[in-house]
Amino acid sequence: MHPRERLDYSPIDRRAPLRFPQGIRLVLWPLLALEEWDLSRPMARMVISPPQGQPQLPDLPNWSWHEYGMRVGFWRLKKMLERLRISPTVTLNAKVCETYPQVIEACIGNGWELNAHSYDQVPMHKLDDQRGTINRSMDIIEKFSGRRPRGWFGPGLTQTFDTLDYLAEAGIEYIGDWVLDDEPVTLKTAHRPVVALPYNFEIHDIVMMALQQHPSDVMYSRALDQFRCLYDEASERAKIMAIACHPYLSGVPHRIAHVQRAFEEILGHPGVVAWDGAKILDWYLAQSERR
Repeated sequence: MHPRERLDYSPIDRRAPLRFPQGIRLVLWPLLALEEWDLSRPMARMVISPPQGQPQLPDLPNWSWHEYGMRVGFWRLKKMLERLRISPTVTLNAKVCETYPQVIEACIGNGWELNAHSYDQVPMHKLDDQRGTINRSMDIIEKFSGRRPRGWFGPGLTQTFDTLDYLAEAGIEYIGDWVLDDEPVTLKTAHRPVVALPYNFEIHDIVMMALQQHPSDVMYSRALDQFRCLYDEASERAKIMAIACHPYLSGVPHRIAHVQRAFEEILGHPGVVAWDGAKILDWYLAQSERR
């Protein structure tokens, strides 16, 4: 199905407003992406281009950049999140359970939500068997953690026209790949409905730092600009703000302080709470049942 067949157009100012429980004005959705970059393939991202611009395999410089995130950056972000009492949604390549089990054990030990992010960091349209990869990813995470993921992010936020149907068939209840609304919306599939939670591509360290190449402090300034607008609008209807982090970007020494003060300042406002994706989904489904 084309996306417009899955979701009718609905102007936000013509909908009945969603409401959070008493005392909550805005929900912050923190996300932490943990990925597996296969050294036998081109890297998912590049921080340094190869000499003379010629692609290289193996790409050891950029692989090691990502590896720093798993060896050091994750643990720095973990301390920050614990200090602020934030429980993020962890978007997880299932292969990370096999290659970095200590990292996933630390997430499970903190009670963080594990969200499926395919098997490894390969775009969905490049897979020979999407259905098989989705089911494999779900099975590995469930076996490792004892709990089947409820949510999904595609690698690079990629989908084909069929991906949502495969996800619904595998039991996925929500996705974060669509950035088309400030509120959760319900999508039609060939099986069961799937909810698209409000995500964004711009309060996102890959976009800001790896693609747009902004200075480190833009993580703070842009996050606060986004927040101020949503917080003002949240006086009239429920608003959700996502912030996405990757250990090899947000977890490095020259960015971590800016990431921390963004979370601190946002959560310091009255009526702001941090929820993971599963909690946002349960709130939305309860709202839908009452309508």
